[in-house]
Amino acid sequence: MPIFLKAMQENILLKLDSIEKRLIEQNLLQKEIITFAEACLYLDLSSSHLYKLTSSNTIPCYCPQGKKLYFRRLELDTWLTRTRSASVAEVEQRAADYISNKGRRVKR
Repeated sequence: MPIFLKAMQENILLKLDSIEKRLIEQNLLQKEIITFAEACLYLDLSSSHLYKLTSSNTIPCYCPQGKKLYFRRLELDTWLTRTRSASVAEVEQRAADYISNKGRRVKR
């Protein structure tokens, strides 16, 4: 097989892999309930780490028959965004608000 055909074939396979990954991601976004494997992909976590999170009840999950774990995608989104870090501008604004309001407090 000529070198240029082999290079074209490899390029096509790479593009097909990329398309397949995007289709899997789109499928995840359309489902309300996802499996353990899908949750690993969705959260970009290893299966061992996700098992640790579920066994310590750190992340919300469902185990209806005692074996397989399922997750609500919206609950995972909420879990992901539960600890937001304030930006530098927000911290500076809070500090300015605190300083400006400090003198206005009535001493009791």
